[in-house]
Parts: sequence; structure tokens; C-alpha cells
Amino acid sequence: MREALASEGLSGRLPGLHVSVIRRRKVVRLAFAGPQAPSAGASWYVAHEVLPQRLSRAANATVHAYLYEPSSKEEVIAYGNGRRVGGDRVVYDEVDLPVPMEEMDDAAFAHMRSRWPLGHLAYVFGLKREELLGLPRASASAVLALDASDVEAQLEALLPSPQVPVLTFDAA
Repeated sequence: MREALASEGLSGRLPGLHVSVIRRRKVVRLAFAGPQAPSAGASWYVAHEVLPQRLSRAANATVHAYLYEPSSKEEVIAYGNGRRVGGDRVVYDEVDLPVPMEEMDDAAFAHMRSRWPLGHLAYVFGLKREELLGLPRASASAVLALDASDVEAQLEALLPSPQVPVLTFDAA
């Protein structure tokens, strides 16, 4: 992990790593935290793919990196075997609504959002969209210091099993 961050240009003191887990679905969320986190915001993660690429290879699993900017867009990028293998993006201002927003009821809007990238990713994980977006507040959650000598042991203690089938990397 440290090598991936260094190759992405993060030097000096490393950011913290916020790890959140939903054990029953074997979903793990990773996000940088703290003052050393990338300052470009959520979009930084879209341009810096080394960590999710390496995680997909190391875990022998599909890693989904997602970007969520509540006021403007959402995007999901899938990585497998160290390569980008898919993804989808919605820019909210560009969405063609079936009816004007003021005429759309809450149920119709929720149904429409369930088909957007984060709604679809939540469905794949067997979650509701709100559960996926609530991962940072999951009960199995901790911020790990990446420069700590026992960070690997701390991370392993949070993971749902020895081999995690699904990892997510959050850009929000």
C-alpha cells in the first residue's frame, strides 16, 4: 500500500486509511483520512488508480472504486487483475428526467437513482444505496495510521475473512 501511494506522488507523512466493513456482505471500504489526505478532493481518486489496481491483483478480486460528489456526480470504476475492467458515471446536471423534477415523486426518484452507478453497485453487493453511502459510519470502522508498524495486523483484524472477495475504494 505504501508503494502504491508513493508511486501516486504522495510523499512525506502518509494519510490515515479509514477502513469500514460490512461483514455479512464481505464489503470493505477504504478511504484516505486526515490532513495528509489528497487535497484535490474526490476527483483525485479517479486519476490515481495504482492502489485499486494493486488491491485487485493482491486480493484476486474485483475492486470497485467509487466517487460520490452529492451535488454534482457519482462514478464507479471496476478493477480486476490489476487493470481497469469497467465502470459507469452519472453527472446529475446531464440526467434526462422522464418528467420535470418538481413533478417526480420520491418513489420514482429513488427508483431512478437505484439504476445509477452507486445504486447498481449497492445492488451488486446486496445492499441498499443508503447502506453503501453509509459505509463510513459502519460499526466495524477504524482509521489506521499507514506509517504504524502494525497497520497490516490492524487491517487484517477488521477484514471479514482471510481472503476478501469484494473491496471498495471510496473517493468521497
